[in-house]
Amino acid sequence: MGIQALLAFAASNETQDLVTVGPWTLIFQICNLFIQVHLIKKYLFKPINDILEKRQNLADKAIKEAREAKEEADSLKDQYESSLTNAHSEAAQIVSDAQKEAQVKADAMVHEAQKEAADIKARAAADIEQEKKKAINEAKDEIGGLAMDIAGKVVEKEINENDHKKLIEDFISKVGA
Repeated sequence: MGIQALLAFAASNETQDLVTVGPWTLIFQICNLFIQVHLIKKYLFKPINDILEKRQNLADKAIKEAREAKEEADSLKDQYESSLTNAHSEAAQIVSDAQKEAQVKADAMVHEAQKEAADIKARAAADIEQEKKKAINEAKDEIGGLAMDIAGKVVEKEINENDHKKLIEDFISKVGA
């Protein structure tokens, strides 16, 4: 037991020296920690933060440009829709104007046709009146000729009342024919 106990005691004493922390070791370790934190902060975190800030600025710029592009697209869309609406209203106006113009032309054609029909009626009435006058003049000429014939016959013979009635009836029947 002697050797084993002695070895165990020696091993525990060495282990204890390794695990013990002295006050100066603690101060050096704390100073070392502060120096490491300062160096890490200066040479690691600062460049990383700068890179992150640059990336954030690029992302913000891209987002801003995307918003501006969206606003421009919305503006163009509104412009397109308003021009489309204007085009529809212009098309409706053109159709309306064409319908009005067609109606005016149709009315003018109807008026012209009515005027032409009235002219044709007037010419026909004038032709009828002229033919009527011509027929009356021919009838007068024929009546005049018949009257001359009757007068000639009357002169040739002496007319009594019966002959006179007969001549008048002959004259009326010839005029009626």
